[in-house]
Amino acid sequence: MGGWIGVDLDGTLATYDGWNGPEHIGEPVAPMVERVKRWLAEGYEVRIFTARVSGDRQGMSPNLTMRVIEIWCQTHIGQVLPITCVKDFGMIELWDDRSVAVEANTGRALSPSRRGLG
Repeated sequence: MGGWIGVDLDGTLATYDGWNGPEHIGEPVAPMVERVKRWLAEGYEVRIFTARVSGDRQGMSPNLTMRVIEIWCQTHIGQVLPITCVKDFGMIELWDDRSVAVEANTGRALSPSRRGLG
């Protein structure tokens, strides 16, 4: 299968109750973890798409951050997934708790903004 599916970590794949440091990742969100496992079984490439690896937080070691996410993936998904904070032309979908879907080439929102923006 061509392309990859991006899945946000905090608030989408794992519960998120606020920032508790790079070593803490919340408990798995079961329906999303099962969806990711299904996609993998169907042959899709799935990547963790997270700002945690963007380098925006002071004091975060990129190596530690990646390792913590890899361990979480192995524990809860059964394999380590690629981790990125960068979109490219191979991304076919993005699953994220902060995204608002927009109809291509129109600017029309297909899902409501949680903050009433728009």
